[in-house]
Amino acid sequence: MKQTAVKIIKSYFLFLIAVLILLPAGLSAQEKKVKLQGDKKKIEEEIEYNSQLLAQTKKTKLTTLNQLVILKNQISNREKLIQNISLEIKTLDEQIFLNNEILKDLNNDLEKLKAEYAEMIYYAYKNKSSYNKLIFIFASRDFNQAYKRLKYFQQYSAYRKTQTHLIEQTQEEITGTLNELETHKADKVTLMANLETEKNQLTKERNQQYRAMRNLSKKEKELLATIDKKEKAAKKLQKEIERIIAEEIRLAAKKAGTTATGTFALTPAEVKLSADFTSNKGGLPWPLERGMISNTFGEHPHPVLKNVKTKNNGIDILTQENSKARAIFGGEVTRVMSIPNYNYVIMIRHGEYLSVYSNLDEIYVEKGDEVKTKQEIGRIHTEIKDLKTELHFELWKGKTLLNPSKWLALTR
Repeated sequence: MKQTAVKIIKSYFLFLIAVLILLPAGLSAQEKKVKLQGDKKKIEEEIEYNSQLLAQTKKTKLTTLNQLVILKNQISNREKLIQNISLEIKTLDEQIFLNNEILKDLNNDLEKLKAEYAEMIYYAYKNKSSYNKLIFIFASRDFNQAYKRLKYFQQYSAYRKTQTHLIEQTQEEITGTLNELETHKADKVTLMANLETEKNQLTKERNQQYRAMRNLSKKEKELLATIDKKEKAAKKLQKEIERIIAEEIRLAAKKAGTTATGTFALTPAEVKLSADFTSNKGGLPWPLERGMISNTFGEHPHPVLKNVKTKNNGIDILTQENSKARAIFGGEVTRVMSIPNYNYVIMIRHGEYLSVYSNLDEIYVEKGDEVKTKQEIGRIHTEIKDLKTELHFELWKGKTLLNPSKWLALTR
């Protein structure tokens, strides 16, 4: 009987150890699942937004460079979504494997517990006489031994209750694991169907991209003319920005009573503002509520024309019609001006930093206005020809041009 009791306790602790070993893996898989689902939701939102932008451009019934840019971004997001779903399926496979292993262990434990319980019942039946128990106790050498034998019978009774509880608990664990396993299998079937749908959609979008590339390649002269026009406008904008910055530096130096014009002479308040701006690097809000980066900072190969490169002093962000530009940080409006092909341009100074918002057709601020972070400053212009609504955004530190993507938050 004593050996049986020891087996029960040993079995119970082995069960607990097995649960503790398997539990971290289950939690890890669950955390991974939650993260994948969160990433998936964001990607799906981007795909939905790109679809809206693409639908807007298709109203013109013309193949435009704008469509090609959106399609390229859409394909990239679709590939991310397919990868995400594949990882979800892999995670489910891991959970299904884990559930099967747990079921195997639980069923083995249940059989052992039942066998041990049956042995206990048989022993109890053989020794059910109260007379035998009394003889066993009174046959003790002394009072201490009699007390120990009495305690043994009490513990034996408790062991039986524990064994019953373990059997019931194990059966519940098996039922719960089976239900979880069935849920995972059903989720996997759904994900496999979604994966196939996304792959088919990706093929369609790649075909659209190929057709757009082919149609645009026939418009080489038109594209070259557009590039030339845009480069001239960009140079004019850059020249004007540099002139304004030099003027602002000169005025700041004059106000501070210094002749140094290499950088801004800052007041204590402007020093703090600059420090606050710097500390927010990588976390500044986007210069609009929702959009898609259509052209990144620096020099890039043209998406259609071979051996042709274009340069961008900032980033271009495609958005929906009637979208508003907003300040990325608190500061003072330094200039509101009009530049050909960039429409209205607003420059805001944040200490030694300056943010520039171009291609606005309506403005809500004036020179000298103090603005707050995310304050709307103007409406972004929409081209009539291709229905493109695009904000051109630049960031400067004194006379130095910065890459805005390194300063803006990854998400809006």
